[in-house]
Amino acid sequence: MAAAATAGTRPASGCELTRNWIPLGARRLTSSLTQQRWLVSPAMDFDRLTITLLELRGDAPELTPEQEDALQDAHMAHLADLHEAGHLLAAGPLLDRHSPFRGLSILSVGVEEARALKERDPAVQAGKYRIVALPWMVPAGAMTFSPTTFPRSASEAAGT
Repeated sequence: MAAAATAGTRPASGCELTRNWIPLGARRLTSSLTQQRWLVSPAMDFDRLTITLLELRGDAPELTPEQEDALQDAHMAHLADLHEAGHLLAAGPLLDRHSPFRGLSILSVGVEEARALKERDPAVQAGKYRIVALPWMVPAGAMTFSPTTFPRSASEAAGT
């Protein structure tokens, strides 16, 4: 069994990291959900996730209804792909039409990777939205995500 470190001292090489030793900054640990887990306090572990918001651009292109429908389906397929790859935990529309924010996603990757993944969204590439990516920290285990399937189109979501 590995020797325990005392508070404020680094464990010897090969020793287990204990809850009493906190390195400067935060120490990344991996959870079973492929989320990032960080030890930032001797009393509590935290999961670190990334929240992204889709913000409607003021200079978004004008689209025909047919173009809008096709772009929405491509957007939904992109989200389904991110979910299948294990990066996207939850996503959905924001329903306040007076707000420029149209969608929210929770990703299990860091901010820069989340931004890069979301920049590949066809609706972002078409200039309709811009991405706002924010780091988010919650007590470990406070959120769980059940296996599900994300719809790949509006018609699939509507069941038609």
